[in-house]
Amino acid sequence: MPEPPVRVTPRSNAGPMISKPDRPPLSPYDELPPFPEGWYFVASRDSIQREKLIEKTWMGEEIVAWCDDHGRICVADAFCPHLGSHMGPTVGGVVRDGCLVCPFHGFTFDSTGRCVATPNAPAPSAAKLKVYATREVLGMVFAWWGYAGRPAHWHLPEDPLAGPKWSELRSCLLRFRGHPQETTENSVDIEHLGYTHGYSDVRPVGSTLVQGAYLKSCFDFKAVRRVAGIVDVVSEISAVAHVHGLGYSFVEFHEKTIGMDSRLWVLATPVDGTVVDLTLVSQVREIRKPGRFFMGFGFLPVSLRHRLMNRLVLREERQFVQQDVVIWERKRYQAPPRLSEADGPVGKYRQYSRQFYPELESQRRPALSVV
Repeated sequence: MPEPPVRVTPRSNAGPMISKPDRPPLSPYDELPPFPEGWYFVASRDSIQREKLIEKTWMGEEIVAWCDDHGRICVADAFCPHLGSHMGPTVGGVVRDGCLVCPFHGFTFDSTGRCVATPNAPAPSAAKLKVYATREVLGMVFAWWGYAGRPAHWHLPEDPLAGPKWSELRSCLLRFRGHPQETTENSVDIEHLGYTHGYSDVRPVGSTLVQGAYLKSCFDFKAVRRVAGIVDVVSEISAVAHVHGLGYSFVEFHEKTIGMDSRLWVLATPVDGTVVDLTLVSQVREIRKPGRFFMGFGFLPVSLRHRLMNRLVLREERQFVQQDVVIWERKRYQAPPRLSEADGPVGKYRQYSRQFYPELESQRRPALSVV
């Protein structure tokens, strides 16, 4: 976006006086750098293979992603190092024989970013794409964004146990004005579970654990669901939230009433510094002996129970997150927060989050004196 024009106002005997350009009001999140360092969701492997080549704005960058003939996913800068053409499919970029082909002059790049061919000359060794380190979790593709190009210095967890006893992953996307630190704060903000979402008897279990880029938060709560518009069913739920950076939250739920285990990934990815893509991904484990309020499940094949429940879980979680989105879009980042005794580990979470802003940490270091 171009800078607004500078107004020049004449001033007698003193030359021109240059006033500051008109600027939009400060964002509520201006206290926070827009792109915390870490791993952020790009797309599912299935969607990349289906579309052949995808493009998107991610962490303030224009990127493309594709899969080569050996199954390797490449996430790279979308602009050709030759003469700068965008190489996304909307411009005419294609994947041919597992390589990305620029629509402008036909420069061809493999999944390492190396130029391997041009139409009429040897491939120049200096023409190399900027490629991002990637990691997959159950077919979800993440890429590393490091401050000033820093390489990854911590990693996402290994795949959780899956297999036929778990349903397929289902996902939905919410886009709104926000920041990943604010969305991820929900993993420790148990007070809002009752006040905003109507849960009851919310209580932490143990203390919040922080080990480097990993944070673990455990809590129990009760939820009331109305079944068939007639009966209110109280569910007792235990939750364990595993947080790795500000873009990856993985929550394990055990619902005692139904006898159901489910998982929810909450993946917050900054788009352009103002807007966030929040991807919700759910999965439910096989339900063999439904609780007494869900005995109707007994008439369904076991293989269908968890698939049906997975649809319901994702729909419900989306509704809860939409309640938060209304607040996130209109709130501002409060620093320092004026916390009460009931806020629990919110302050600890704020301390944990600082590590993902190397630029702020460097500003806090005292300058060396030169003698």
